[in-house]
Amino acid sequence: MKNLRRAIRPYAKTAQAIIRWKRFSFHEVPPIFGNSKPKSGSHLLLQILNGFTQIMPYKYVDAEPIRTITKEGERRTSDKILHDLKKIPNGVIGWGYVDATKENASFLTQTGRVTFFIYRDPRDLLISQVFFATDMHEEHGMHDYYNSLPDFNERLKVAITGIDQDGLKMVSVKQRYEGVFQWREQKNVMCLRFEDLINNRDVTLNQMLDEVENTGYKIPTSREKCLSILVEAIQPKKSHTFRSGKTGGWKEYFTEEHKKLFKDVAGDLLVKLNYEKNNDW
Repeated sequence: MKNLRRAIRPYAKTAQAIIRWKRFSFHEVPPIFGNSKPKSGSHLLLQILNGFTQIMPYKYVDAEPIRTITKEGERRTSDKILHDLKKIPNGVIGWGYVDATKENASFLTQTGRVTFFIYRDPRDLLISQVFFATDMHEEHGMHDYYNSLPDFNERLKVAITGIDQDGLKMVSVKQRYEGVFQWREQKNVMCLRFEDLINNRDVTLNQMLDEVENTGYKIPTSREKCLSILVEAIQPKKSHTFRSGKTGGWKEYFTEEHKKLFKDVAGDLLVKLNYEKNNDW
C-alpha cells in the first residue's frame, strides 16, 4: 500500500496543482533545489519549499530526498546522484543531502536555477545527531554504539571527535563542516542559517523570495501574502524528526570538558561560521 501511494502521489499532486493554478504547463517557474547537511534543518527548509507550491505554480515538492549516503550507510556514486538531480521534472521542487562535488555544483549553479543550502550551529547539530541516532532511528549507523556508552556525555564526546574503529566510522565535527564551506564558496547558491529562519524569520524568508525573483521570474502572489503562507507552513512539530526546534540548545548539554574537546578538535570553526567572535565561549 505504501508503494502504491508513493507511485500515485506525483499524479495526484499534479492534478491538484492544475486545479489550483488553472494551468497545464509548469515550465515557467525556475528550477529549485533545497539542500542541507543531515540534522541541519532540512525539514524546516522542506516545509518552506512546500509553502512555495502555494504561492507559485509548482506542481509539488519531491517526496524523497536525493541522498549522498543511503539509509543503509552506503555512499552513492556521483553519476547516480547527478542522474537523480537531472531527473527532477519541470515544475517540481527537489531537495536532498548533496555534496558540493564539481558535477553537482556545476549543475545546481546554472543560470536560472535556485539552490538553497541550509546549515546550523555545529554544537546544536551534534546534540541533534546524538539524540536522533540514540533514540529516534534504530537503523542509524551509530545507534548501537551510542547505546553501548554509559551516558549522553560520552556520546557527545564521540560525536565531537568522530570514530574509526571496528568497522565503525564517523568523521569529526570539523570534517563534517568541510562540505558546508564548499557550498558557501559556490556562486548562485543561497546559504541559509537555521538560526536565521527561526530568529530572523521574515527577513530571511524575504531574501529567499528575492532569490527566486533574481532569476527574472515574477512571483504572482503579493509579498505580504507570501510571507503569511510561508509562516503558516513552518510547523516544526509536524516533522517526524522534531525534538526541540530551538536554537542554542547546546548550552544545556555542553560541559566545560565538552567545550574544551570541541575547541581542540574544531579549532576556530565557530568563528569562521560567524557563530562566535572568538574561541572564548
